Amino acid sequence: MTENNFNENVNPDKQSALKDVTLDELLDTVYPPRTPVIEGLLYAGTYLFVGAPKIGKSFLMAQLGIHVSKGIELWDYKVHKGEVLYLALEDDYARLQRRISQMYGVEGTDKFHLVTEAPALSEGLDSQLEIFLKEYPDCKLIIIDTLQKVRKASGELYSYSSDYEVISKLKSFSDKYNVCLLVVHHTRKMESSDAFDMISGTNGLLGAADGAFILHKKKRTDKEAVMEVVGRDQQDQEITLEFDMEFCRWNFVKSETELWKPKPDPVLEQIAGLFTEEVKEWQGTSSELLDLLPEINLKPNALTRKLNISVDRLFNEYGIHYENNRNHEGRYVILKKL
Repeated sequence: MTENNFNENVNPDKQSALKDVTLDELLDTVYPPRTPVIEGLLYAGTYLFVGAPKIGKSFLMAQLGIHVSKGIELWDYKVHKGEVLYLALEDDYARLQRRISQMYGVEGTDKFHLVTEAPALSEGLDSQLEIFLKEYPDCKLIIIDTLQKVRKASGELYSYSSDYEVISKLKSFSDKYNVCLLVVHHTRKMESSDAFDMISGTNGLLGAADGAFILHKKKRTDKEAVMEVVGRDQQDQEITLEFDMEFCRWNFVKSETELWKPKPDPVLEQIAGLFTEEVKEWQGTSSELLDLLPEINLKPNALTRKLNISVDRLFNEYGIHYENNRNHEGRYVILKKL
């Protein structure tokens, strides 16, 4: 079939234009801030948590659930408190009760929700998660333990396309609801110099995810383990942890990576200085905002774009919510101190 013949046989009703944006449109758009669950470690998005069987993954998942649901700092990482849903699909409630009470005693919280049975993704799991999020809109973390329990087995179980598809579906969900999905998975038996090559399955899993955590030991009997972290929008890290046999918790030993912090931004610093205990909100045009920032040499449009791309820093570093709206008189900026 020639190219011309092929084009003649294409049904024009099934053709659709690519949904493009110009660079101007991209810079003029405000995207929701990427909110941290655990600063420097875990953010909204879909992440894999991978380790060998019986290495202590479930203890660490319970530890994360407790810290996020109670807002307790984890290993010097700041934690943002919120509801947590833990799908402990390889456990029962009696085992969870024993495990968590051994770790943290009998002081509970109604922000940590636990489930031991759930349908596969292809059988309506995403719909059930949506119902949960509507009831608990402050949910920050959903833990799925394990991936194998929510994916439907098929002849293409370990194909790149099926691996990529299952994580892509989870990522679409986490992006839609701005929530963190942490998906527990196993390593393969084959050793590798690159820990991320030990993820069971194909590269499609890691390729579709926002990041991954690999927990591994030199010897199974070691108390210490190394947790390697990689992500699209975060720094690679290598953290050494030690398992406390008495309380069954993972304790921080050291980090091989010092987290890089961006330099203070003079524009954002001056904007943050506009707010006081009495002044919590400002609204006006970018030109009016520039009048309050005499040391900033920017044109109004450039300031607006600067703020558009600084949404994350404004929200996470300065606690300022930013909006860029339009009315019949033109564009205007809203800044709110949280």
